[in-house]
Amino acid sequence: MRYAVVGYGVAGSAFHAPIIAATPGADLAAVVARSDGAAAAVRERYPGARVVAEVAELADVDVAVVATPNATHASLAAQLLDRGIAVVVDKPLAESAAAARALVAHAAAAGVTLTCYQNRRWDGDFLTVRRLVAEGALGSMHRLESRFERWRPDVAAGWKERPGPAAGILWDLGPHLVDQAMLLCGPVADVTGWVATVRPGAQVPDDAFVLLRHESGVTSHLSVSHVAAAPGPRFRVLGDAGAYRKDGLDPQEAELRAGVTPGGPGWGREPRSHWGQLTTRARGERVQPSDAGDYPRFYRLMTEHMTGRGPVPVDPMDSVRALEVIEAVG
Repeated sequence: MRYAVVGYGVAGSAFHAPIIAATPGADLAAVVARSDGAAAAVRERYPGARVVAEVAELADVDVAVVATPNATHASLAAQLLDRGIAVVVDKPLAESAAAARALVAHAAAAGVTLTCYQNRRWDGDFLTVRRLVAEGALGSMHRLESRFERWRPDVAAGWKERPGPAAGILWDLGPHLVDQAMLLCGPVADVTGWVATVRPGAQVPDDAFVLLRHESGVTSHLSVSHVAAAPGPRFRVLGDAGAYRKDGLDPQEAELRAGVTPGGPGWGREPRSHWGQLTTRARGERVQPSDAGDYPRFYRLMTEHMTGRGPVPVDPMDSVRALEVIEAVG
C-alpha cells in the first residue's frame, strides 16, 4: 500500500512516517511538507518519498494520513475522500463531534475508508490493564483512574497554545483518555467535568478533569494537565478483588521522538523499574510486568484492511463518541 503523510510536524515526523516506513507491505510514497526545512528533513530521512507542498499534488497513493493542526483535520480528510483516497486522521477526528459525524457519513457515502489514529490503544500500560481486567485479576472493576499529567509551566509557541477550534489540552490529550475509558468500560451514561486555564499568559485551557459513569456501572476519573508538578499515577484501576497502579508513560513516544526505528528488538518494553503494582486479596502486593507497547500494530492492521484482510484499526464512530464526551465537558 502506498501511503502519504500530510503534514510533517511532530505528529507526521514522529508518530506516522517512521511507523509506516517500517510496516511490511506499506510504502511511504509521499509527504506533504510546506516549509523548506520540513521538506529537507523528509528528503534526508526518506529519500524514496516524493515531497509536495499541497494535498492537491498527491497522486498514486492508496492511503493519506492527516497529521496537521486539529482545525484542519475534517476539511483535508473530506478533500482526500472525494478523490477516492482512504484516510487516516490523527486525533481528534474533527474540530467538533458534529463535524466528525458528518465526516464519517461523507466517507460512507463515498465508499472510501476512514479511520482515526487512536494509537494509545496500543500503549503497553493500557494493554496491561485490558489483560488484567479480561483475566479477572481485579475481580469486578468499579473505578478507572487515568491521567496524562505533565509539568509544563511555561506557555510554548505553536498552534496548540493558540485559541481556535479544538484548542486546549482536553482536545489534545482528552481523545486518548476518553477512547481508552470507553474501550475498557463501555458506553458512557453520564458526563461531568471542567476545564481551566491556569498558567499566566495561557490562551487555551491547560488543565481538565472528566468524570464518566459508564452504562456498565464503572466510573472513570480522567485528568489531563500541563500544570501538575507532581503527576498522579498514569493508571489506578480498582476492582472488588484487587487493584493495579502504574506510574510513568509508555516509552514509545520518547522512542519515536528520539528516532528509534519502530518494531525493533525491545520496542515498547519498559524497564522493570517502571512496572506497576498489582494488589490482590489472594497474593497481596507484587510487581506486575508491563506488556510491550505496539503502536506499529495500527499500520499493520490498516495495511491488512486495505488488502482485504480485516476491519479498520479503529471504528471512526468510536472517535465521534469520544468527541461527544469532550464537548459535554466544555
